[in-house]
This record gives sequence, C-alpha cells and structure tokens, in this order.
Amino acid sequence: MTTLSSIAPAVTVDGLTRRFGSFTAVDDVSFDVSGNHIYGLLGRNGAGKTTIMQLLTGQDFATSGSISIFGESPVENADVLRNVCFIKESQRYPEDFTVAHVFRSAPWFFGNWDAAFAERLIADFRLPMSRRIKKLSRGQLSAVGVVIGLASRAPLTFFDEPYLGLDAVARQVFYDRLLADFSENPRTVILSTHLIDEVANVLDHVIVIDDGRVIMDAEAEALRGAAGTVSGTRAAVDHFAEGRTVLHRDGLGGLASATLETLTAADRAAAAAAGLEVSSVSLQQLIVQKTASTTTRELEQSA
Repeated sequence: MTTLSSIAPAVTVDGLTRRFGSFTAVDDVSFDVSGNHIYGLLGRNGAGKTTIMQLLTGQDFATSGSISIFGESPVENADVLRNVCFIKESQRYPEDFTVAHVFRSAPWFFGNWDAAFAERLIADFRLPMSRRIKKLSRGQLSAVGVVIGLASRAPLTFFDEPYLGLDAVARQVFYDRLLADFSENPRTVILSTHLIDEVANVLDHVIVIDDGRVIMDAEAEALRGAAGTVSGTRAAVDHFAEGRTVLHRDGLGGLASATLETLTAADRAAAAAAGLEVSSVSLQQLIVQKTASTTTRELEQSA
C-alpha cells in the first residue's frame, strides 16, 4: 500500500463546495496535494479546514465538486479509505478500552502499522498502557492519537490539531519523530494547526483557507521571508508602499510602518536606500495578516 503515496497528486480537489442550509462552509475550493510531501492546511477557527478534511476522508458529502484520493473517490470506497488515517483533536475511542486495547486494535485498520515504532512512541510520550481511555488527561489522549497517526504509516495521513493537548516538550517530540520517520518512510501528510510558527519549518507546502475559500496555495519555502515590514517616516513609507499589496499599516505621529505581501531582494535594497528599516515577517504573521477581515485592513490603511 505504501506505493500509493508516490502517486502525484495524491489528492485532487476541484470546485468543492459544502453547504449546511444557507451557510456555505466550503466555497468552490480547488487544490492538488502532491505525494510524499508534508502539507499545512491553515486558517482561522471556522474557516472550513475540518470540513474539508471530513470531505476528503469520506466522513461527509460534498454539495458539489469532486474529490480524488489516489485517483479514486473516497466516498464509501474501502480500497481508498484503508490507505487513509485521520486523527483529530476530538478523537473518540471506546471509553471502557485501556490504552493497550487501542494499540492492539490499530493493526486491524492500518495495513502499514509498525508495532515496534508504536512501542518507541509510547515510551516517548510516557503513555500509561493499563489506564482506561476515560481516565486519560487531555494531553495523554492527544498523545494516543499522535502515536496512531505516526505508527499507522498510512499513505495519506491527516492530523487535525490532535496535538493541542500536548505540552511544548511533547509537541516537539511529535515534530521530531514525524520528520525523522518521514525521511525514512515517505508518505503524504496534511497538518491542520493554529501553531503555525511551530510547524513552519516542518511544512513543504501551505494551503490557507479563509471563510471557506483558498486564499494561499504555495510552497512553504517561497512564503518564508517573502513578506516584509518597512518602517520609517510616514512620507517615505507611503511612497515606497504605493502600488504594492499592503497587508497591514501602523503609524504614530510622523512615523509609520507597512507590512507588504512581497519584498524581493531588490525591493529590500531599494527600501534601505530610501532610508527605511526592513524586517522579515514570519509565516504565522503573514497568514494572520492575510486572514484579517477586509474591514480591518481597510480601517488600518485609512488610519
């Protein structure tokens, strides 16, 4: 089954729409996910990320549009779904199960299950194997999901913020184990998270969803450091920003700053020559500014 992960694209979404009555959760979304890469599906709460993941994994039905997973529709398709692992923050297990029961059951669902790797992860996260699921802390429950997602080695693995209950040390263990195992066992991984700065260096590609629509779809390397903030006198900043895409403005008296969506090396040199200070913008800052409401941006630009 691992050979499926080499199929490119692993996921194709075309014109995907999901409505709930008069509310449109996913609005005419199209994108491809290449095989053997780590993708970030990012955006604000309620942007539509979880709905998209549910549609991709056959847990919900699209109002319109099409989805292809490894070249086939995932809806009621056991051949596709047995190659998919979907771990979410609210992952549920039978409450009378112990942790050991969960991991003994996992190989029934995942043909690539690596028991030895699971054992190492269980030790890394210090999971109490004899404790019942209903007695686990939020962090321990999150760790159970993370172990399943990693040890399943499914050709297509979704993590929908299941690691939010983990502390900073445990989250770093997750990122380290993911990258180390991915290098030896490539597959397609899609992460949905609010902790953008933490995962910025893990991601190969970024898809940003806002209000049910794709607003960014680009290689992560191209986005890192692409945006920048110029600071200086208001007149110099306004002159330099003219004709450029401004994501955010700030000002106090005669001083101002503007965050610009794209700053090339030549742009940075020109800004410095104009007496402006130039600073880089992190991936998280870029996405925060891109997903700010239109009204907010208009108010900031008119301030």
